[in-house]
Amino acid sequence: MQRFSTVLIALFLCFSSQALFAQEQKNGLLWYTDALKAGEVSKKSDKPIFAFFTGSDWCGWCHRMEQNVFDKPGFKEWAKANVILLELDFPHNKKLPDELQQQNNALQQAFKVQGFPTVWMFYMAKDTTTNNVSIAAMGSLGYPQAEAGKEVTAFLDNANKILQNKVKH
Repeated sequence: MQRFSTVLIALFLCFSSQALFAQEQKNGLLWYTDALKAGEVSKKSDKPIFAFFTGSDWCGWCHRMEQNVFDKPGFKEWAKANVILLELDFPHNKKLPDELQQQNNALQQAFKVQGFPTVWMFYMAKDTTTNNVSIAAMGSLGYPQAEAGKEVTAFLDNANKILQNKVKH
């Protein structure tokens, strides 16, 4: 478990009064794109955030992760029961709104994400007085190393191990 007491003031001050395309339904799952909104839902539900760092329009391994893991019934059931989904996109051929791009870049830097796909599971808390955000990271995942057709099982085994690292938030 890593604990970040990350001051992302520049990031979160920008978003304190506006939603960044707060949510989207994809294949029966609710994915947030606004980290603060995902954080609010996480806090209310006591479920960690499951942040998927992806390159939606260029990353072949990201597409494979979606097809071989996220689109499978076992993952969908697990995700609905255990986590709040957050998609952090880094496209090459489409332009994200500046605020959303700034948020995604700040989280990429905070977690030191260098490759895609990467998933981080964490809790986030915002101090409403200072607008500082603290992150309690639980662990990260990449594309599962498994034989074809067993990716979702391998991924969920690893994700459940991370969930056992319950942190105070």
